[in-house]
Amino acid sequence: MEDEGEKREIKQEDKNEIENKLQELYAQAKELKKNLPKKARRQALPQSMSDEDFTKLISQLDQKKERHKEAKVAFLLAYESGLRISEIINLKKEDINLERKSIFVKEGKYSKDRVVPLPKSWKNYMIDYIPIKKGVRALQYTFKNAVRKAGLNPSYHFHCLRHSFATHCLERGMPINMVQVLMGHSSIGTTNVYVRANPADALKKYQEMF
Repeated sequence: MEDEGEKREIKQEDKNEIENKLQELYAQAKELKKNLPKKARRQALPQSMSDEDFTKLISQLDQKKERHKEAKVAFLLAYESGLRISEIINLKKEDINLERKSIFVKEGKYSKDRVVPLPKSWKNYMIDYIPIKKGVRALQYTFKNAVRKAGLNPSYHFHCLRHSFATHCLERGMPINMVQVLMGHSSIGTTNVYVRANPADALKKYQEMF
């Protein structure tokens, strides 16, 4: 009986030792994992809309309906001024300078102020629709509905309008640091993503060299 008790005791000691060893290995593995390089998160390229697609989008808005007129103003502010949807909704009449053809964006993302150009297609009557009464969801719904009716890419979303502004500025030769200012990006790296999304200049340079 004494021998059996000793055997049980030894087994229990082995068990404890194994458990301690596992705990030690787990701690080491956890420490090693910290030092491993983090897996790079896939950065989706911004999707832009062409002038042709934007014209088709706008054509789906019934200009006899007040709510569609308001939506058109909102779409223009995103597409031709690069405003975020939240900035469009928070815009006030006094933020628009018709003489200088500019818009003062107060406390945009990260509470940063900036000045952007008034849309080229801006009409005098549009000031009557500021501030925009539609909410974020209503504008997004109207946008997606117009995209569907126009037979455009169903993956288009409202923020594509802002992406389009940045892409078109770069395509027309505006220096990237100026585009950064207009977009209100805190880092030039954020603006650089538009170059990768539509590397027209890089491809053109390649053709010239080879």
